[in-house]
Amino acid sequence: MELVARSPEAVRDAVLARASAKRPILIAAPRYLSPDYFRPLREWEGVLSHPSASDYRSAAVGVTEAFAAVARTGSVCVDIGADIAGYVSLLPRLHIVVVDIDKLVFRPSDLFRLEQFSRPTFQRSFVFISGPSATADMGPLVRGVHGPHELHILVLS
Repeated sequence: MELVARSPEAVRDAVLARASAKRPILIAAPRYLSPDYFRPLREWEGVLSHPSASDYRSAAVGVTEAFAAVARTGSVCVDIGADIAGYVSLLPRLHIVVVDIDKLVFRPSDLFRLEQFSRPTFQRSFVFISGPSATADMGPLVRGVHGPHELHILVLS
């Protein structure tokens, strides 16, 4: 988790620093944050504007927004029913999520009680993401079995 300034350049710099030399980068179009936060990043070399099916399989980094975050569990809530967010949040080895600090709640049940989260949000498919995919049901702990190996959350402050 990393706090970043509320500027498109700060988001771009944070994503590129975390992605390091990993390319290509997929970006899901935002629905809850201003698209301006992602514009400078979309212009960067190695960012795929119009990905093909094979790009989803080969992308090293996926960037999505979250419409909320949960402090108690360290989770983010990603709308996987919009655009390509489901693919971008699951297929690349590194998933970077951008969330507004104003959308931080204490516990998961708070999401369903607060007026700041409009009801139409919950008419879509969304997931709680609390870290990289992992399993130990067949022996030692293995990461990235059913999704990314690494999760990094950028909180706009």
